[in-house]
Amino acid sequence: MSAQACCIWPVEASLGEGPVWDSTGQCLWFVDIRQGLLHRCASDGTGRKSWFLGGQPSFVLPTTTGGLVLGNRHELLHWRDGDSALLARVAMRNEDRFNDATVDPMGRIWFGSMDDGEAICSGMVRVFDRGTIEEAGGPAVITNGPAISPDGRWLYHVDTLERIIWRFDISGAARLENGVPFAIIAPADGWPDGVTIDAEDHVWVGLWGGWAARRYAPDGSHVCTVRFPCANITKLAFGGPDLRTAFVTTARSGIDPDRLEDQPLAGGLFAFEAPAPGCPLPQVHLA
Repeated sequence: MSAQACCIWPVEASLGEGPVWDSTGQCLWFVDIRQGLLHRCASDGTGRKSWFLGGQPSFVLPTTTGGLVLGNRHELLHWRDGDSALLARVAMRNEDRFNDATVDPMGRIWFGSMDDGEAICSGMVRVFDRGTIEEAGGPAVITNGPAISPDGRWLYHVDTLERIIWRFDISGAARLENGVPFAIIAPADGWPDGVTIDAEDHVWVGLWGGWAARRYAPDGSHVCTVRFPCANITKLAFGGPDLRTAFVTTARSGIDPDRLEDQPLAGGLFAFEAPAPGCPLPQVHLA
């Protein structure tokens, strides 16, 4: 496959993350963790709007009752039209923060945390289920993903610094136990960042420092690569009317200032036509 990734919004995100397609509003949401911003645009990159949230917003997810759930540092917030209400606060180290998240078919949020200094193995995956939060496991310095298969059985959890994408069977319980390595990223190829699953049960991963996103078959074999004109590829989400557009966030953070001249589109929002459609992301059940 030779998909061409095009920048549809040169937003210059310090740390673009958490793209998610809102099927109700037919728009894409994503965040800039370092600048404390929430962004929204149409599938072609028009209709752009941004909100300053402060803190370190790391994920955003549509809900069944309208509005969005935002993960910001230690808090889950219900955000609607610029106003937010606290849903839950997680007791964890002040040096830790939330990172990536997804929603399972039951409407539960699976979200990871990490050491913001990227040194201490204090991160883990937790589950938010209608107001309650349980620890699921998956210790790591930096958690990424998780991504959950459309049938709700398999969860893919990324230990970024160890360069491993793990697969867990969560059909029996909301616990990450007896996982097996699904894919291991070689040092020369960067670090695995966010993961997403398409309608053919293939796993897509952004490669931080790798200038690319990769697609893996259900057996863990690498089947294709999409390259970008910038190094830090953070996460992919499917959207558009037929879910065939892959939207990809990137980051300027971590790039030597002297090298940014060679990567003018770093931090931009990209899009390309995917070889298979994505799956609609379930909405969060708040009650």
